[in-house]
Amino acid sequence: MVERKLEPEVIEVLDYIKEKKNFLLSGGAGSGKTYSLVQIIKEVINFNPTSKVACITYTNGAVKEIEQRVSSNNLSVSTIHDFLWDTISSFQKEMKESLLELINDPFSKIRNPNGDTEYTNDFINGIQYKEYVRINNGEISHDEVLILANHMYKKYSRLCNIVKDKYQYIFVDEYQDTSPLVIEILLEFLQKGRNKNVIGLFGDLMQAIYDSGVGDVNKYINSGIIKEVRKVQNRRNPKSIIDLSNKIRFDKLIQEPSNDINAPNMKDGLIKNGDIKFIYSENIDLDKLYNSKYCKCWNFSDSKQTKELRLTYNLIAGKAGFPELMEIYDSDPIIKFKGEIIKEIKKKNIDVNEQDTFDNIVNQVNLTYKIGENKGRSKKDVKLENTIFKSLYDIVKDWPFNKVKRIYFDKDNLIDNKKENYMEERAREPKRDRLIQHLFKIQNLLHLYNNNQYNDFLRATSYKISSIADKMKIKNIINNLNDMEGDTIESVIKFADEQNLCKLDDKVEYFIERNDYLYERVKMVKYETFKKLYYYLEGYIPLSTQHKIKGTEFDNVLVILDNGGWSNYNFEYLFNPEIVNKLTKEKRKKFPGILERTKKLFYVCCTRAKENLVVYYPNPKDEILANAIKYFGKENVVDLDNEAN
Repeated sequence: MVERKLEPEVIEVLDYIKEKKNFLLSGGAGSGKTYSLVQIIKEVINFNPTSKVACITYTNGAVKEIEQRVSSNNLSVSTIHDFLWDTISSFQKEMKESLLELINDPFSKIRNPNGDTEYTNDFINGIQYKEYVRINNGEISHDEVLILANHMYKKYSRLCNIVKDKYQYIFVDEYQDTSPLVIEILLEFLQKGRNKNVIGLFGDLMQAIYDSGVGDVNKYINSGIIKEVRKVQNRRNPKSIIDLSNKIRFDKLIQEPSNDINAPNMKDGLIKNGDIKFIYSENIDLDKLYNSKYCKCWNFSDSKQTKELRLTYNLIAGKAGFPELMEIYDSDPIIKFKGEIIKEIKKKNIDVNEQDTFDNIVNQVNLTYKIGENKGRSKKDVKLENTIFKSLYDIVKDWPFNKVKRIYFDKDNLIDNKKENYMEERAREPKRDRLIQHLFKIQNLLHLYNNNQYNDFLRATSYKISSIADKMKIKNIINNLNDMEGDTIESVIKFADEQNLCKLDDKVEYFIERNDYLYERVKMVKYETFKKLYYYLEGYIPLSTQHKIKGTEFDNVLVILDNGGWSNYNFEYLFNPEIVNKLTKEKRKKFPGILERTKKLFYVCCTRAKENLVVYYPNPKDEILANAIKYFGKENVVDLDNEAN
């Protein structure tokens, strides 16, 4: 039998496990935390074959990856929401009682449909976990599952004991992205009561880029509830990027190049140096940047080799080719106007008839501009001077006000990151709405057929093929659809339905019926716009938001430092922290949080690069350049305006 060589950090963790101590394995980018997690799971099952291990991950993709690496009936791998739901869903009586308590608690984040009036409901169909929230039907979503589970674990010690009896080990991957409510369950509520199980956390506080995550667990380390083990090796990044990332980190973990000669960042037994550049120009000139000697050899058509990172989808949509769809979902003028009307009604306590037309209510409220060149004029009249607003207002003006009030959608309904497998049934749906999901199915069929993935195509299509004639007919259907890029989205949906390629099911038709304003807007967009959205979200083009690339790696990474109007991050704070002395009192309060979030995001971006990193900053102040030199070195800070290609 070949003896497996274990990493020293894994051996240290296993010692804690044998002593039944909780632990945290901290590791920076490229340290191989998932590899260590897999090693630890295998060893635990090996020395305790009857033990049950629960492994909780952040994404469904990570679930599949771990399941492929470890094959054991004793291992249960799931996302955090699925894990919690699985542990509480059979206790319907307690769940109903707890949900009612939370709904009627004014400090709870679960909204009371009755406002201040006590809410009662027998929930005769039980509590169900869905992608959407309909409290009256007992249907809750992701956020409510976390709140409800936290409440139940705190209230019912029996639930804690049952879970500890079922799972002797609970390991959490990417702990930093886990809700504080979950960490509280694991490291506080489960610690009480009889028996003992081991909680193991894996992750990196510098990669906590989601506000909903706990970020760090320092208070549990300081109190002795968990023991920290640091994994300092970096197997991915060349030396120049490791040095840069260590300057960005603000914890005690300093990364070192791996001593494994087979690590990706090693060549001929030596660590690769790599190349980093901080490039700036007086104005934004991306074409000159792309054609400069620093980027012109990069293959921007290969999304696996090269990635360009920007902060927000709004900054990407234009270049990626789907700004029209983004504008619909993210900045609809009717939704904004409707919100202003509702706010005015509440502010002035105006008595309105919800069944009256939207136009009559708008005239009744008579919202006017208070300042500026339009002072005293009706907002409706001014807005109707805009052709686009007028055409949209004409759609809804005669609708009942209570119908217009219900119009709501946002960009998550369009660009939710969750990867889909269109060949599988799903217990819950993604945040993408039914219409966008249906369009994804159509484009996925085209993509499969055009790339000769015929078996996958046949499993996904509604079209039944039983003869050579059917094969010829489906080929013609696909060719016709390929030629319909310039047609409207509505035309493509109808054609795919009529040809039995991708049928409109009851759920999609119901969605369209219930969201007719949205459909009126989307249906007239050219299909080629959606196609570009599809290829962006599926990762086929080298553009991405800076949040979306955590856990990935590329030979070449270009980071565009543009805040895009997002107040949660500020790259000027990162490169000019002294600016805090010039901020207002209110902004100074928010400065530490914004700076920390920005540092984490920048760290994640920089550490994606396996070979070359270019950071581009338009129109920087002198103070920013001085600090860029501290990070990158004087020789790596380049003025694009004075640089020959």
